[in-house]
Amino acid sequence: MKIAAFPKCYLEDIAGQRTMSVFDWIDMARTLDADGLEMYEGFFTSLDDDYLCRLRDAIADAGFAMPMLCCSPNFTHPDPDERKRAVEHEAEMIRVTKLLGGAGAVCRVLSGQRYPDVGREQGIEWVVECIEQVLPVAREQGIILGLENHYKDGFWRYPEFAQKMDIFLELLAAIPEREHFGVQYDPSNAIVAGDDPLELLRAVAPRVVSMHASDRYLAAGVTMDELRQSDGAVGYADALQHGVTGRGLNDYDSIFQILSEAGYDSWVSIEDGMNGMEEMGESLEFLHRMRRKYFEPPA
Repeated sequence: MKIAAFPKCYLEDIAGQRTMSVFDWIDMARTLDADGLEMYEGFFTSLDDDYLCRLRDAIADAGFAMPMLCCSPNFTHPDPDERKRAVEHEAEMIRVTKLLGGAGAVCRVLSGQRYPDVGREQGIEWVVECIEQVLPVAREQGIILGLENHYKDGFWRYPEFAQKMDIFLELLAAIPEREHFGVQYDPSNAIVAGDDPLELLRAVAPRVVSMHASDRYLAAGVTMDELRQSDGAVGYADALQHGVTGRGLNDYDSIFQILSEAGYDSWVSIEDGMNGMEEMGESLEFLHRMRRKYFEPPA
């Protein structure tokens, strides 16, 4: 198991307001006890090779690998031209993943938004069709596509089409590829979906290729039902908060026990709370303890 960091607390600064650059984040991350830095497609201000090579070198110079690029393709858009553009963009992001992380890195895929007028069967058909179009690119580049049980991209209006476990598992089963396609697992997203994250993990453990070790909290006085009723606005609901990994709603001892028994040896990336670098360091300390407990033989 290798440990990476993702700056959830600075996502809006880097990808939204642009008050902070990805290079600023890399410099800040030098103080973190991590093996890698996960990237997000919204961090980039250019896709030119010169820019991407400068970014790749900055990551390496800071002592990190780039294990996963978080992308958010919208494969459920009712407009076929929009789906075609999503496929083309995801293919480009696979190339970017190879340049930044090398062969074996993970490029995340999503199903798309849960549009009110797109039914289950139609949505699954479109998503499978789109993923099968980008799989040859992943094979050619030596990149692994990781389908995440996602809640919602921070810049989307609607939540994930395959948010619920039953749809996610149906979609996963429809794509039998094992070498270049698997699961990007996030236990917190299962909780938000109203599913048991341990039940989901047991169902997908052999196909997990990467993981987000996030922890979620509900704002004081808010119920999970109230949170789910807030969907339909751009971004995450204010009632859903990230915090220090290991102190929220997830049973990480059980999660890492299941992964260890499945022989998992890939990346786990923290998605940290909204209070900056100190909490990020605490999340990393927690993951190091979990790695020693479940993935390292006793001395």
